[in-house]
Amino acid sequence: MTMPRTMRAAILVEQKKPLIVDEIQLPDALEIGQVLVKVHFSGICGSQLGEIDGAKGEDKFLPHLLGHEASGTVIEIGAGVKHVKPGDVVVLHWRKGLGIEGAPPNYLWNGKKLNAGWIATFNEYAIVSENRLTSIPANSDLEVAALFGCAVTTGFGVIENNAKVRIGESVVVFGAGGVGLNIVQAASLVGAYPIIAVDLYDNRLALAKEMGATHLINSSKVDAKLGIEEVVGNLGLDVFIDNTGQPKIIELGYQITKQQGRIVLVGVPRKGNEIQVYSLPLHFGKKITGSHGGESVPQDDIPRYHNMYLANRISLEELITEKYCLEDVNIAIENMRNGQASGRCLVQL
Repeated sequence: MTMPRTMRAAILVEQKKPLIVDEIQLPDALEIGQVLVKVHFSGICGSQLGEIDGAKGEDKFLPHLLGHEASGTVIEIGAGVKHVKPGDVVVLHWRKGLGIEGAPPNYLWNGKKLNAGWIATFNEYAIVSENRLTSIPANSDLEVAALFGCAVTTGFGVIENNAKVRIGESVVVFGAGGVGLNIVQAASLVGAYPIIAVDLYDNRLALAKEMGATHLINSSKVDAKLGIEEVVGNLGLDVFIDNTGQPKIIELGYQITKQQGRIVLVGVPRKGNEIQVYSLPLHFGKKITGSHGGESVPQDDIPRYHNMYLANRISLEELITEKYCLEDVNIAIENMRNGQASGRCLVQL
């Protein structure tokens, strides 16, 4: 296949505004370490909602493309690429893996530069750095494969690498979106008990139960603190995992975990939203830490988790509750915001 000249893509032009789906121009050739991929399915992560909303402050790279988890097929490779080849089925991920970190691609939109970074997936094709790709078997389910780019690897990594949950430890997962549901599933796999899922929407909590949550709390209807304390009782809470980035929820987790409990922050507070904690418990074993994609190592973790899926040891099809075409990407984003989407939304390219 010859290198395509143009493609359709969803573009973030202005923060807090809908994405614009339009035709953009690809460069004439690949540079060192770059790989051209035909994107099949892209997940939509809470991180993209944060980018659109300006959660981290002013975006200096507008306009730019979005998306950081997808499945695809390699079309062409640039000089120096050794770990993937044309025809390979791959997972596109934002965590660095094997290979070269090539330069970001030089896309054009209306004759002007369009930023994309090392990976973008809300587009029909993607020029991606080699180190953001991991090969998987050619007969892999392409819808499920997209989840390995972030939702699965982050969720499982939070339990394995950040929280280091042991058998029988109590876990609260606050926020049962795409990553939160995989945190619940991973907690169940390692034998945590109880596993308490907290969310604002009953449909997401129902899915969390399917993934292994033993107790459900709708924090729009009941006091989450009282509900959690009622479940864990005098034993106290071992692990609190926050996916919301809300300071009050983070502070709640710090308050209700036991003396040597762990608080893992997956969600990122908006710029300027600071948490306030009394630091003395940190001197006696309490730990609070931020997660960076579950500290996952794509080339090691994606094959491990994929084998678990093939062996029917983990559930992933059930997590995909919405599928949209690229033209409807803004509808997908709105359904994530309003709670209509229970699990992971996929964009089919």
